[in-house]
Amino acid sequence: MTRYPIMQNIKTSGVALLALTLCFLGTACASQKCDMCMMGGDGAAAVNHAVAIVTPTKGNTCRGVVKFEQVADGVKVTADIEGLTPNSKHGFHIHEFGDATSDDGTAMGGHYNPEGHEHGLPDGKPIHAGDMGNLEANAQGVAHLETVFHNITISGKNAILGRGLIVHAKVDDGGQPTGNAGARIGQGVIGAVK
Repeated sequence: MTRYPIMQNIKTSGVALLALTLCFLGTACASQKCDMCMMGGDGAAAVNHAVAIVTPTKGNTCRGVVKFEQVADGVKVTADIEGLTPNSKHGFHIHEFGDATSDDGTAMGGHYNPEGHEHGLPDGKPIHAGDMGNLEANAQGVAHLETVFHNITISGKNAILGRGLIVHAKVDDGGQPTGNAGARIGQGVIGAVK
């Protein structure tokens, strides 16, 4: 009896081990549909829906749910966030890392920017893939946003799966390098949804 049952069906030839290593590293599989990692030929998992549960950073009350749906021309983002300052705007960005281990959100790294663009607001010019503009809170401190972003995918080019989501204390004014949006008051990790 094998100590690790999952290894029973894996051939130990150099080719099989190389394929398994590439799968775990997220690089392209040799086949069109790899049985070990369920990735397509482009190396991206076939994920069409994702979610981030936003929790407050230390001393803040920002919390909510952000849903992501792959659509024909981009990713539809639906955000429902509460615990914000009433009648205010808050910078809203995808960040490099899905690391929520710091109580101030800094482990999430900087804005997700795989193409090396300048920071900006979603107005059509090339911007960071993670630049999603602002959430606008009502008199109760609740914000709802529903829009499609055309420069990201869930698991293809400029993939957001596994990355971080940050809500900032201040408005993103579009300035360089990150919009002057201030402290990170809410954070979440973008995860796959069945």
